[in-house]
Amino acid sequence: MKTKRKTAIIVGVLYIIGTVAGVLSVVITQPILHVPDYLKQVSANQNQFVLAALLVLTMGLALAMVPVLMFPILKKQNEVLALGYIVFRSALESVSYIVTVIVWLFLLVVSQDYGKAGVAAAVTLQSLGAILQESSGWISQIVTITFIFGAVMFYFILFRSKLIPRWLSGWGLVGAIPYFSAGLLVMFGFVTNNSTIDSVLRLPIGVQEMVMAVWLIAKGFSPSAIAALSARENLS
Repeated sequence: MKTKRKTAIIVGVLYIIGTVAGVLSVVITQPILHVPDYLKQVSANQNQFVLAALLVLTMGLALAMVPVLMFPILKKQNEVLALGYIVFRSALESVSYIVTVIVWLFLLVVSQDYGKAGVAAAVTLQSLGAILQESSGWISQIVTITFIFGAVMFYFILFRSKLIPRWLSGWGLVGAIPYFSAGLLVMFGFVTNNSTIDSVLRLPIGVQEMVMAVWLIAKGFSPSAIAALSARENLS
C-alpha cells in the first residue's frame, strides 16, 4: 500500500512538472514564433528559444513516465487499455515532442543563416522557415490526437476502478471533448493554434489534470479501489 501511495505522489508531481514546463514553453515561444518576422525573432532570442525546446523535452519526459508508473495498477482493471495508454502517451506523444524540438532546432539554424543571407538566399530560407513552421503546427495536432486517445483510455480506467473520485475522472472524460474539438478546429483552419478559442477549449482538461495532480499528492489512490483491484488480480 505504501508503494501505491508513493506512486500517486510521484505521478502528481510529474503532472505538475509536465504542465508547468509545457505552459512556459508556449509563453516563451508565442512572441517569437507567432509574428511576421519570426526568423529574425528566433535568431535574436536564441537562448530563450533553446530554453523553450528544453522545456518541451522536460514536459515530454515527465508525462511519458506517468503511464509507465501507472501501468502495474491500471492493468489490474484493463490490461489492453493500460497498454494503449502507454503506447499513446509514453511512446507516440514523446516521439512527437522530440520531433517538435528537432524542427525548432532546424528553424534556429535557418534563422541564423537568414540574418547573414543575401536577397536570393533569404527568399529560399523564408520558404524553408515557412515549411518548418507549418510542420511544427501539424506535429502539434498529432500531439493533440495522441493525447486525447491516451487520456480517454486513462480516465476510463480510473472511472471504472474508482482509484480517484468519479467526479474527477469523469471531468477528464468530459474535458477531452472540447480539447479534441480544439484540435479539429485548428487542423481545419477555423482557429489558430494557441488562440483564445483554442486555449479556452483546452482549458477544462488542463485544469482537471492540475486538480487531479494535487489530489494524488494529498490523498493518493482510494485504498478500497486498490484492494478491489488486487483481489481481482488474485482471482484471475
